[in-house]
Amino acid sequence: MTPTLIWILVALVVIGLYLSWTAGRLDRLHVRIDATRAGLDAQLLRRASVAQELATAGVLDPAASIVLYEAAHAARQAEEEQREVAESELSQALRAVFAEVPQVEAVREAPGGDEAASELTEAVRRVPMARRFHNDAVRAARALRRHRKVRWFRLAGHAPFPMAFEMDDEPPAALGERAAA
Repeated sequence: MTPTLIWILVALVVIGLYLSWTAGRLDRLHVRIDATRAGLDAQLLRRASVAQELATAGVLDPAASIVLYEAAHAARQAEEEQREVAESELSQALRAVFAEVPQVEAVREAPGGDEAASELTEAVRRVPMARRFHNDAVRAARALRRHRKVRWFRLAGHAPFPMAFEMDDEPPAALGERAAA
């Protein structure tokens, strides 16, 4: 009888260690999601700030300035539930304002325009990467949370189910062409 109890105890310890390791892995994934979300928020804020600064710099025509300023302002002020839509609208406004290379060149020729356009190009380029990192972390956590052992033993605790950040983040073609040149 004693060897049987020892084997049962060993099996329970092994199962406990495995569940503890899985819970730790899930916790690390949630920390990674928080970090990537903070990085994404920083990149989105940077893009909106640069767009707003460019809109008020006087290097764009008045109509383009208004469109870009309003979209950037809406993106910066959006509540969490409206954030994806507001950021998508900023992407659309950027594509509308910088639809063609001559528009970008006109901005670059204005005093301080070259620096502002370069900063905007960099900000626009970083947003899709930050969003991809965040969504990859969310995908990994979701995959682990779907396992039966995680659900049955409630290894996720009370952590909310991770949500991906879906938005239109395609950069303006004219800014991309200039960056590639």
